[in-house]
Amino acid sequence: MKIGLLSDTHGFLDPRLPRIFRGVEHIFHAGDIGPDHLIAQLESIAPVTAVLGNTDASTLYRLTETIALGGRKFLVQHIVAADALTNEFQGRLARERPDIVLFGHTHQQFNRVINGVWFLNPGYAGKPKSGAARSVALLEGDAKEIQVEFIGLG
Repeated sequence: MKIGLLSDTHGFLDPRLPRIFRGVEHIFHAGDIGPDHLIAQLESIAPVTAVLGNTDASTLYRLTETIALGGRKFLVQHIVAADALTNEFQGRLARERPDIVLFGHTHQQFNRVINGVWFLNPGYAGKPKSGAARSVALLEGDAKEIQVEFIGLG
């Protein structure tokens, strides 16, 4: 299983993404997408699961998605305070029981296991601005073992 992860594109699809995501089976976009056509462009690479971010107004996507792939359960939501989980989100984790939570919003990479759940933020993939670090991520593995690789877009 090989999965592409990105977030916070804000309407900009880096021209290197088709090459970076070549061969992925699925792509997750963790919000702040921009125009809906950006997801259509990603779908030319692989099927996409996307969620709304705080700057999105589309009616095509939801705030949270849960999907099983490759023997893993993924919960995708744009804003997640991984270091200070709300009671509401903790309840969602108890109900959904994901293996991996994918999120965005902070424009910062995040890669940590908290209470047995792996929290991942691929970082900021939008237009280059004022030296901000830009990145996406690839997940690769199977139901027994999975690894993440962050790929800089600098």
